[in-house]
Amino acid sequence: MVIKVPATSANLGPGFDSLGLALTLYNTVTVKRSRFFSISIKGEGSNSRKLKSNNIFVSIFNEYYQSLTGRKDSFKFVFNNKIPISRGLGSSSAVIVSAIYLAYYMADVAISKDKILSLALEFEPHPDNIAPATIGGFTSSIVDRSKVYTQKKKMPNYLKAVVVIPNRAISTAHSRTTLPRSYSKDDAVFNLSRSSFLSSCFFNEDWKRLALGSRDRFHERFRMRSFPELFEVQKLALNNNALMSTLSGSGSTFFNMCYSDDARRLAKVLQNRFNGFRVEILDFDNIGIQEALTD
Repeated sequence: MVIKVPATSANLGPGFDSLGLALTLYNTVTVKRSRFFSISIKGEGSNSRKLKSNNIFVSIFNEYYQSLTGRKDSFKFVFNNKIPISRGLGSSSAVIVSAIYLAYYMADVAISKDKILSLALEFEPHPDNIAPATIGGFTSSIVDRSKVYTQKKKMPNYLKAVVVIPNRAISTAHSRTTLPRSYSKDDAVFNLSRSSFLSSCFFNEDWKRLALGSRDRFHERFRMRSFPELFEVQKLALNNNALMSTLSGSGSTFFNMCYSDDARRLAKVLQNRFNGFRVEILDFDNIGIQEALTD
């Protein structure tokens, strides 16, 4: 069985832990029954001994497979990773949802994407990344009584994502320690109104007001202080026809959206200014996790 799962950009400014988008950058996983356990990693993380000796995917897969079948069978796992690790592009969520999906498939037990989302909460308590990784598109999600509820908007092909991927990782756990313990009512209202407005812009395809709706007071500036170049990335992108420019997840990647006609120019401007960073033009994925034809 071969599947692919997309990278994601979450938070999207004010949509803290609730809003996300799926991108056409994928991790591919192949699982085969085997006489002996083996694991092979290509691409991102291929040089990490930790990933091979303490692989979260394998742990989650085995947990669910054994609970479904009552057996401890051996498998060969091959990972072809394109999603950068600890860069705010949902690499952890990709691992979680793909492990659950494949465990059910190999156990020959049907599972819906809605159920995958709710099971994934055990390992990732915030749905902003797991929702778009599972169902694709733009997602606005909440959690109620250990269940994820999400609204999805398919993204049109005349929009592009231009992502700036710095050469330095940011730990999500460490990043959260930089956030305030409490917020003022003014800041809470600011973010609540922007998050609601931003979501309405997506569903109504009012792209020209995305920049207005994507302003944030909850997390971006606190996280970006440890990486001051990101303030310039955002300013430069917005001054060069980006429709919105937000920290991707907890960083360090910066997500920018623009019309297709502006993508190459925007990418060039950003790459010329930040030549030590990786800049990629991506489409939006509207499917989420799915079977792949090849490894």
